[in-house]
Amino acid sequence: MVPLPRAASDELKSAISEYPMPSVDEVINNTPQSVEQWRELIQKRNGDQKKKIKKMRKQFDVDVSLEKINGVTVRRLTPKTIAPEFKNKVFIDVHGGAYVFFAGLPSIEESLLIAHRVGITVISIDYRMPPHAPFPAALNDVVSVYSSLAAEHGAHNLFIGGTSAGAGLVLSAVQTLIETKQSLPLAVYAGTPWADLTKTGDTLYTNEGIDRILLTYQGFLAASAKLYAGSESLTHPSISSLYGNFDGFPPTLLVSGTRDMFLSDTVRVNRKLRNANVRTQLEVFEGLSHADYVVAYETPESLSVYQELKQFLLSVSTNSFD
Repeated sequence: MVPLPRAASDELKSAISEYPMPSVDEVINNTPQSVEQWRELIQKRNGDQKKKIKKMRKQFDVDVSLEKINGVTVRRLTPKTIAPEFKNKVFIDVHGGAYVFFAGLPSIEESLLIAHRVGITVISIDYRMPPHAPFPAALNDVVSVYSSLAAEHGAHNLFIGGTSAGAGLVLSAVQTLIETKQSLPLAVYAGTPWADLTKTGDTLYTNEGIDRILLTYQGFLAASAKLYAGSESLTHPSISSLYGNFDGFPPTLLVSGTRDMFLSDTVRVNRKLRNANVRTQLEVFEGLSHADYVVAYETPESLSVYQELKQFLLSVSTNSFD
């Protein structure tokens, strides 16, 4: 047991206290053991997420349209007001959800926040997921959509990013683009990336039972990692991007929190990028658990994340990155 983060905002403290966490044992004991149980859990989680998306769509004046790009389902989100600096720019969003959750409309959760708060057109990729489509289906979908948008808009007009599993996919996709000598986006946003699907990072241990979103690696995370990897090793560099090459990456913004079990993944990615002479900006927020800036999106901490993202994208666009 740890006290509420005293230095956090009142709104974040309220969000933490309003939703009591299950125990680590409860999480482990409720992990699906069969494909059918996974499908039932995915359906339930996605149903709950749709209710949140409905609420968010009432709050944010963002138009959402369903499209296909290279056969991949995407949603185009257009805010009522597009920032003049982003008039010709497109942000490609890759949603999180442990590589298994939030297919369909639930995939636009962070896309809504980015479109509204940054003031930019967002393409949200509804990539294929397990149990029916393990690796490399999701990665192939992200690269395919990116390649099509790059041909249409020019890579110099594109940003790409995501949170959690989405950020992990983004890092793997950029590594793939570099390997295949494709034009790269202007910048990358990696929010608390799940960049190592093994239980390696220090904070997977030190923040176990403290992170109110993830709670523990054992159970859901370990099981969904194996579900996503399928027959491949969890350390395959296109599955766990931390084992891949970061040379040549675009400027990258990374976000995490002091209670985030993926804090170690985030700082390890940042260190590999810095060692490869890549420009990075690392933002760590007091009291935030994993992806809490998306979960508790009405907090000052969440507003700060997307203000930082907007300023980061602007600085890269104008070559004023310091």
